[in-house]
Amino acid sequence: MITLRPWTNDDLWLLHATLGDPAMMEHLGGIESAEQIEQRHARFLRSEGMFTVWERDAVVGSVGFWEKTWLGEDVYEAGWMILPQYAGRGLATKAALEVASLARKESKCRFLHAFPNVENAASNAVCRNAGFTKLGEHTFEYPKGHWMRCNDWRIDLFAKH
Repeated sequence: MITLRPWTNDDLWLLHATLGDPAMMEHLGGIESAEQIEQRHARFLRSEGMFTVWERDAVVGSVGFWEKTWLGEDVYEAGWMILPQYAGRGLATKAALEVASLARKESKCRFLHAFPNVENAASNAVCRNAGFTKLGEHTFEYPKGHWMRCNDWRIDLFAKH
């Protein structure tokens, strides 16, 4: 069982542990600088859709959803990161399911998307296991100046389930 807790000022260390780790950022264009991490932390603090993922009394990662415009439509995008020592136990899938449930309760956007790099087998498996439907591939610029090929996975939040 996992618990999601809203992002707090105490969670900055988690961004350094994930966004500052070359292995964690292998499929996302490389590590972020300390300044970029601080800026992201400030955005997460202002967001109502960013969470730490807890298992028992330990922080195991992060998950969140946010609004974006995709192909002319307002949608939610989801993202997650599980610390390496907790990987391979289904925690990211559980976190994705929880964040989909939270997005569904918002009743604002019909679709929740995730855009993992086509080479990121683990994140693509999370999407598949969490019930996302694969719609195809797209090229994204992320971070700025770095182009990558991503899969577009989607959940219809308004579908009867």
